Amino acid sequence: MDLTATYLGLSLRNPLVASPSPLSRTVTGVRRLVEAGVGAVVLPSLFEEDILEAERREGMLLDQGSDVFSESLSYFPETAAPASSPEAYLRLIERAAGAVGIPVLASLNAATPEGWAGLARSMGEAGAAAIELNFYQLPADLETTSGEVETRLLEAVQAARAAARVPVAVKLVPYFSSLGEMAIRLDRAGADGLILFNRWLQPEIDPESGRALPGIGLSTPMDGRLPRLWIALLRGRVRASLAGSSGVESTQDLIRYLLAGADAVMTTSALLRHGPDHARSLLDGLMGWMAAHGLQRLADIRTRAAAATRPAELRSAYVEALRVANSQDQGPW
Repeated sequence: MDLTATYLGLSLRNPLVASPSPLSRTVTGVRRLVEAGVGAVVLPSLFEEDILEAERREGMLLDQGSDVFSESLSYFPETAAPASSPEAYLRLIERAAGAVGIPVLASLNAATPEGWAGLARSMGEAGAAAIELNFYQLPADLETTSGEVETRLLEAVQAARAAARVPVAVKLVPYFSSLGEMAIRLDRAGADGLILFNRWLQPEIDPESGRALPGIGLSTPMDGRLPRLWIALLRGRVRASLAGSSGVESTQDLIRYLLAGADAVMTTSALLRHGPDHARSLLDGLMGWMAAHGLQRLADIRTRAAAATRPAELRSAYVEALRVANSQDQGPW
């Protein structure tokens, strides 16, 4: 059975991609994911802020006492680059890409045009098969307009795309006022792929201390509905590859994404919950489903996919869903 897929112009042995997580932060972890059968691996994001902070701390260490006498500099031992340094990250790319036979993608979360361009270039040169742009910019400044947010994203994509010699994908959030129009603009700006969707930090409040608790909860199958809706809407209307992210817990979730039109399907939470070997269960289930439906190639799934979803049909389905819900016997008030 042929599960080969094409994503960002890359040939994958199957459409299942291990998205950024602690599982891929070491070469050993990447190997485990590859042995479990995934078609590609995305390394955890490199954050420009972490780099700047590491450089600031290193500068403070070297400056401390250096004005006493010049020989004092020789007292500082040569230290290894911190885990968040670009040097360490580029070494991880190089070693991971050389250790496995599938595409290894880098993930970049920068904050300045220079960061997007310079780091994207270095990642490509280190051996990343492609680069995922993890754009996280919560517009907490209430004076920031939607146009400014969109412009910054487009400029980041253009800077990274011009600097990198490998494909570039954008991990989107669903919070744009006109997501479809934004997807088209990103497509025209040179994005080779769109990943739907990124899950932003949504801190909880501790009722005892009153403090915000950082952290990102694992996704559930319900989280896959919105990305699949937009993949179905965008399929055939943008040049860029489309990848689904969030809510991939079971084989059924994987199949639903493929039926919606995804070129690749990314999973993190399920692999963290069940371990890397869960990837093999997802793929075995996919092959079993294909065999039961007489499909021999992944491309044959396209013939089973429903026609592209139309806005009028969505409105009609919404009204009908509410009508059915309101007609149910809710019992006494």
